[in-house]
Amino acid sequence: MSSLEKQKLTDAVDAALNEIRPHLAVDGGNIEIVEVTDDFVVKVKWLGNCETCSMSAMTMRAGVEQTIKTKVPQIKEIIAVNGVGV
Repeated sequence: MSSLEKQKLTDAVDAALNEIRPHLAVDGGNIEIVEVTDDFVVKVKWLGNCETCSMSAMTMRAGVEQTIKTKVPQIKEIIAVNGVGV
């Protein structure tokens, strides 16, 4: 994947995350992209209260994965590099 393609993908994923961020911010949390790999895996980092929240795994499946995969269907997997249970 070219750097331009990767940047476009990263921008699209970030735009999808912008839909989720207000909900995370209510509880003092956030999420950021660490990397979009060449094999279409998004690595994210939980920030603030999301790092230690026991609900992060559920938020990942029900919110983050669903939103990203709906908006950016070429993404195959989303993984957190930190947080509870990682």
